[in-house]
Amino acid sequence: MKLFSKFAKIMKINEIQDEIIEEFALFDNKNDTYNYIIELGKKLVFMPENYKIEQNLIKGCQSRVWLFPELHEDKIQFFADSDSTIVKGIISLLVRVLDQQYPADILTADLYFIDKIGLQSMLSMNRSNGLLAMIKQIKMYALAFESVQK
Repeated sequence: MKLFSKFAKIMKINEIQDEIIEEFALFDNKNDTYNYIIELGKKLVFMPENYKIEQNLIKGCQSRVWLFPELHEDKIQFFADSDSTIVKGIISLLVRVLDQQYPADILTADLYFIDKIGLQSMLSMNRSNGLLAMIKQIKMYALAFESVQK
């Protein structure tokens, strides 16, 4: 399992989004963008098999997408996986932006990187709905953890 490192640089949500926007600006066409998203999915931190249960499946996704949160030092750590390579890349982007963040920051986050990199426009309607379901589930977890913290 990945755990927080006291030595890891913790970036703010907007800093991470800006970094992603810069990375995607390097691509001239959709094929290169898709390939990069797939590569990002391959780099997603390993999700333990015991987390891949029905309870952790995101409802509303065409593919099977598992998401499991843990609270460490008041910040949420996400574990995610998918049986689809492109969807695994998409969830890896969301996890990259929102992992190791405070629940309140996740709840108020404007995920502008999605529009800036043209992600939603590249997706089919079903995948676009799945992206919205992933964001909704992440925010629901953040809301649950925030209410526990108060």
